[in-house]
Order: sequence, then structure tokens, then C-alpha cells
Amino acid sequence: MSEASSALSPVRARAERRVAVLLLTAMVFALVGGITPWASAATPGAPIPGHASGGEANLKVPDLGQVNFSGINGRTLLLWGLVVCALGLLFGLVIFVQLRNLPVHQSMREISELIYETCKTYLITQGKFILLLEIFIGVIIVLYFGALLKFEAVKVGIILAFSLIGIAGSYGVAWFGIRINTYANSRTAFASLEGKPFPVYAIPLKAGMSIGMLLISVELFLMLCILLFIPGDYAGPCFIGFAIGESLGAAALRIAGGIFTKIADIGSDLMKIVFNIKEDDARNPGVIADCTGDNAGDSVGPSADGFETYGVTGVALISFILLAVKAPSVQVQLLIWIFMMRVLMIVASGVSYLLNDGFARARYATATRMNFEAPLTSLVWLTSLVSVVMTYAASYVLIADLGDGTLWWKLSTVITCGTLAGAIIPEFVKVFTSTESRHVREVVVSAREGGASLAILSGLTAGNFSAYWLGIVIVVLMGAAYGVSTLGLGMLMVAPAVFAFGLVAFGFLGMGPVTIAVDSYGPVTDNAQSVFELSIIEQIPNVEAAIRKEHGFDVDFEAAKHLLEENDGAGNTFKATAKPVLIGTAVVGATTMIFSIIMVLTAGLTQNLDKLSLLHPPFLLGLITGGAVIYWFTGASMQAVTTGAYRAVEFIKANIRLEGATKASVSDSKRVVEICTQYAQKGMFNIFLTVFFSTLAFAFLEPYFFIGYLISIALFGLFQAVFMANAGGAWDNAKKIVEVELKEKGSPLHAATVVGDTVGDPFKDTSSVAMNPVIKFTTLFGLLAVELGVTLTAERGAGFSSLLAAVFFALSLFFVWRSFYRMRIQTEAPAAVVQVSSAVRGK
Repeated sequence: MSEASSALSPVRARAERRVAVLLLTAMVFALVGGITPWASAATPGAPIPGHASGGEANLKVPDLGQVNFSGINGRTLLLWGLVVCALGLLFGLVIFVQLRNLPVHQSMREISELIYETCKTYLITQGKFILLLEIFIGVIIVLYFGALLKFEAVKVGIILAFSLIGIAGSYGVAWFGIRINTYANSRTAFASLEGKPFPVYAIPLKAGMSIGMLLISVELFLMLCILLFIPGDYAGPCFIGFAIGESLGAAALRIAGGIFTKIADIGSDLMKIVFNIKEDDARNPGVIADCTGDNAGDSVGPSADGFETYGVTGVALISFILLAVKAPSVQVQLLIWIFMMRVLMIVASGVSYLLNDGFARARYATATRMNFEAPLTSLVWLTSLVSVVMTYAASYVLIADLGDGTLWWKLSTVITCGTLAGAIIPEFVKVFTSTESRHVREVVVSAREGGASLAILSGLTAGNFSAYWLGIVIVVLMGAAYGVSTLGLGMLMVAPAVFAFGLVAFGFLGMGPVTIAVDSYGPVTDNAQSVFELSIIEQIPNVEAAIRKEHGFDVDFEAAKHLLEENDGAGNTFKATAKPVLIGTAVVGATTMIFSIIMVLTAGLTQNLDKLSLLHPPFLLGLITGGAVIYWFTGASMQAVTTGAYRAVEFIKANIRLEGATKASVSDSKRVVEICTQYAQKGMFNIFLTVFFSTLAFAFLEPYFFIGYLISIALFGLFQAVFMANAGGAWDNAKKIVEVELKEKGSPLHAATVVGDTVGDPFKDTSSVAMNPVIKFTTLFGLLAVELGVTLTAERGAGFSSLLAAVFFALSLFFVWRSFYRMRIQTEAPAAVVQVSSAVRGK
């Protein structure tokens, strides 16, 4: 097949976007046709059906200055919070400058800058794509807040603006992440030349802390600005718009990045088997795309995802407090308390990092060997314990007089369940993914005798066991939180257990900067190994003498390569540990957000509670439908990877030059990046529109069906994500054991584990990680969609809303069809396959 036909046509891509615009136009006319007759007759500001107890549009933030905390006004406290956010931002920027100024060899700097340039091109393309998707969301926001609720144009404009700010936040921290990581990768590679392990550990972690501190500080700064400077009756809708925007940005970057990175990774890895070359052979044009993918999938995606997760969890808790707590003074106490907890967690993470860095430096600075996982583990636990102590101390100072005087320690205990989860869950993940794990070593043992088949089966076993144990851990921690919630929280609010679950999610993120840091550690270590090989520094004449003269140390190439490979295994492990934390937060946080919808539908838990039951058939059918959608999503994202990887492999095999060349041409490398980008965008386009139209269809069909659907995608998504992430992690580090510990590269055992790793790639870095933003986006967007549906049913009758539901469901099915049948590998079947197929038909 020709190169022109092996990639997506730009003309076809533009045509598909025109189709999307036409679909959007049809949707607008359908909705406006349903809304206009009654919307024009509504009295501005009058309650609409389903809003008796207030929906998210009616959330009003009370005066934050009406309560004093130890003699300090609430608004003043939050203003000091802005100062801490600014210091956290400064912390991240100072590290950024320090890393940029670290020594690096020119050959390595050139490679990292090439990686950055390709990442930059990818991000610009994705930015345009996200703005296209924002049009769909913007239409719903305008229809809901403008045509339905009759908000004045200025107010609707502000809400739209905050949705764009949310997108900009996710996009901006993602861009910062790739910039600092592409500084850190070459500096880490260069530092390894001295043969000392400590700099190889310290530089990637420093880059991760820069991202983590900046990300959390920017997120918290924006949310505090909404609380402090946006009028109270505007703040609720602005929070929702902000959360939807950042969720959209994260979903697009996470899903497309996951598809991109695994197309590139598989395309590059398979060349090791096909041509028996080393992993990051500079002659392989897929390696640059793989490095770009490490950033697009493992840096851009998690950065945007973490930004969105932190914000959406906060919005969920704000919505709960304003809906479920009646006394304005108590609302203020809880809001100030939550945000001051977040401010203090920035401090806790920064202090813990500095302390841990001092301990690690004292122990390993002059060492020739170190366990790279040990200081990362100690950082996670130290941060968790410091956060717990700060939680109890600050709660005693801020809310000692809340309720009966004992709620300060009860609420602190609930948060602690989540904070400890942030340390306990990684320990359980390491049981199934670490290079020291018996499960991972079982994969290696299986592969030695049974090849790729048994390696894959052993990885699937590890993934299934991990889903069981992590599920039990989450149940125990949430169960403990529920138990504490029964000890007096009911005097302040309705449904205190839901608030407790939201606080558990809040606690998960209490050590957010460190969670992001250890996650970001992985892409830097992975890229550092690639930069070393791509720089072909070993082949540069007199390079040892030049480095000795300029930098004052003797070069040890073999030690450097060993350290980089070993550290990559630690990076794999800690990338794996962050995934269940983020997906667990999404599920627990979604529970709190779903409660907001339930409050609207049940008029404050006073009616229709019988419909939240298996005895209500639509609710049960919604539970079943959510599971179906999760499995479709898994298949659709993996199909995009499969077809894209096929095209990448096809191109690389046709264009790789192993004789007479030391490096692949830049044009060939860019062509592989282009293939990855094209298939990532097409896959994301199909997935987003399926999720978008499915959400509208199910919300319009029947609201309690939709509640069941939201609960189902959260629960199915949790276990599917944990299973896939940890199975993939086991396969990944099984390969690393063969390469680093057994030193059997190029052997049949190595080939078997490479195959297992290529199966695990879309498991752990595409389908599983994207469950998080998909769950949260669906839940947030569902807040608007279900109220549109309820109002249409009340004003125009069930028949009209059912008709719209059918139209939207048909559109979703069209994109489901496209996600497979238009993403299939379109090529001529090999002759042998045709013969077998003919023989089968003959029988």
C-alpha cells in the first residue's frame, strides 16, 4: 500500500470536521426547537422543573467574610492562600531554571530539543482540535444557561470564559510538563556518564516536583480567585464551567496522548524483534516518535489529568456543601476549611520533598549503587505522614467549634483515610508491577518456557489479582470513612456518607504535588535512556577527553547505560502507582458529583427515592448500559492504537536504513510522528463524539436510567482501569528484568517479553488511564444534560425528549461504528489468509 493511502488524508480529516459541524448544527436546531416555546414564556429567575432544591446553576457561594477563624476573617485566610499558591508557583519555576542550567553535552541537547519540537507541533495540533470539541460543549452551555435558565448574556459569557480557562489550565500545565521534561531527559542522560546513581535519580524527581508544585498551585490559585473575586451567585456556574473545560482538555490530551504514545512505542519496539536491533537504535525512525509519545502520553496526559482531577474533586465538594448544608455559616466554615487544607498540602509536599532530598543526598550522593525505588517510596510515605499531622493540627485550629466540638477530628480522620490511600495504594501496586515483584518474575519464568503466550497469561493473572486487592483496599478505606460519617455529621448536612466519600477523594489528592512528581519521574527516565542512544555520544571522536576537560570527570559509558536502564524500571513502577490513585479519585469524586444530580432530581431527597433502586427498571438498565460503554471505550481506544501501530510499522520497515547510516533521517522520523498524530486525532474524534452523544441520549431518555449509567461507568471503569494498568505494568517490567538483570537482549526470552510489553502498552497507557477523564467528563457534562432532559420532558412531554434521545443515540451508534469499521486496517489480506478463508467458506 502506498504511503499516501497508509495514513489519513488531510482532505478526509477536514471533511470529517465539516460533518461534525453539520451534526452540531442539527443538534442545535433540535434542542432550540424544543426549548424556545417554553423558555421564552418563563419568568427570568423563576425555578424550573427539577430545581426545587437547587441545581448547580443555582449554587450561590455565601459571604466568606461572615465567619472568623481564630480571630482571622475567612476571606483574609483565603487571600493568604493565594500567597502560598504564588510561592508554590515560584518553587516550580525556580526548579525549572535550575534544570535548564544543568550541564549537558551538545549531542544530547540536540536530541532533547528535537523531541521538544515534535512535542510542540503535536500540542499545537491538539490545541486546535480541543477548541473544535469546545464548540460542542459551548453550544450546550449557551442553550442551558442562556435559553433554558434565561441568564443574561454577560453571565453566560463569563461561564463560557471559565470553561476556556479550564481548558487553558489543562493545556498550559501540559505544555510546561513537556518543556521541563525535555530539559531533564538530556541532563539526566549526561549526568549518568559519571557513573554515579544519585544524579540519575535526583534530576527526574526534581522535574516531577516542578510540574507537581506548579500544577497544584495554578489549579488552586484559579479556584480561589473564583471564590474570592466572582460574585456569589455567579461562582457556582463558573465552577461548573471551569470544571467542564478542564475535564474536556484533560480527556482530549489523555486519550489522544495515550493513543499517540502507544502507536509510537509499539512501532519502535517491534523493530527490536524484526531487525534484532537495540531498543533505541538511532537508525530506527520510530524512536523519535516514541520519545515524543513518552511526553504526549506519559507527561502531557498525566499533567492535564492531574490538573483536572484536582479541580473536579474540589468542585464536587463545593457543590455538595452548597446543596447539602443548609446553614450559611457552616457552609463558610467547611469551604474555608477545605481550601486551607489544600493550601497546607502544598506546604506539606514542598517540605517533605526538601527533607527527603536531604536524607537521600546524605545516603546516596557518593554511592556507586542505589535502589532507585527506595527514596521515591520514602518520599510518598513522608509526605503522607506530614499531611496527616497537618490535617489534624489545622482542623483543630480552624473548626474546633464546628458542630458539637468533636467534628474537627472526625473530619480529619475521614481525610486521613484518603491521604493514607495515596501511600497504601502504591504499595499494593508495586506488589504487581515492581521489578522485585513475584508476579513480574512469574511473567519472566513463564516466558522462558512458554514464550509470549504464557507471558501474556501471567500478566493477565497479575492484573486480575491486583484489581481484587486494590478494590478491597478502597472498600476498607471508604468503609472506614463511612463509619466516621455516622458519628455526628448528620447534624450539619444531609447524606453525610456522600460527603465522607468526597473527602476521601480529597485526601487521595492531599499530596498531589508528590503524586504528580513520582508519575512524571517515568517519562524522564524513559526519555533519558533514549537520548543517550540517539545522541550516539560513544561514537563522537575524543568525547571522553573533551568531557574530562570541560566538566572534570571521567566518562563510564557502560555504567551510564546500566544506570539509565535500571532507573527506567523504577520509573515504570512509579508511573504504575499513580494510575490507580487518579482513577480511584475519579470514581470516589464522581460519587459526590452524582449526588448533586440526585439532589436536583429528588427535590432535596424528598421525592422519587424509590426510583434509585433495582426495582425501578430504567435504573437497572442504566447500570447494564454503563458497563457496555466501558467495554466499547476499551476496544475503541485499542483499535486506534492497533491500526496506527500497523501503519507506523509498515512505514518504518519500508524506510529503515541499517547499512551505511548512523541515524534515521529527520524527515522519516517526522513522518512517523505525523502518522501517530493522525490516528490519535481520529481515534479521539470518534471517542469524544460517542461519549458526547451517549451522554445526551441517556440523560434525555430517563433521568434515573442516567443515574444508573453514571454509577455503572464509574464502577466498571475502576476495575477495568486497575486490571489493565497493572497487567501492563507487569509486562513492562518483566521486559526490564530480562534487559537489565538477566542481560539477555536479543534472546527468544527477550522477544517473548517484548511481545508481552506491546500487548501491555495500550492496556496501561491508553485505555486504562483514559477511564479517569472519561468518567469525570461524563459526570460533569451530565449535570447539564440531565437537567436539559428533565425540563424538556416537563415542558414538551416525554415523547419529545424520547425522540431527541433516539436521535442522539443514533448519532452515538454512528461514531461507535466509525470507531471500529472506519479505523480498521484497510489493506489486502495475505494470500495464505485468503486461501484459508476460502477453504472455510467451502466447508
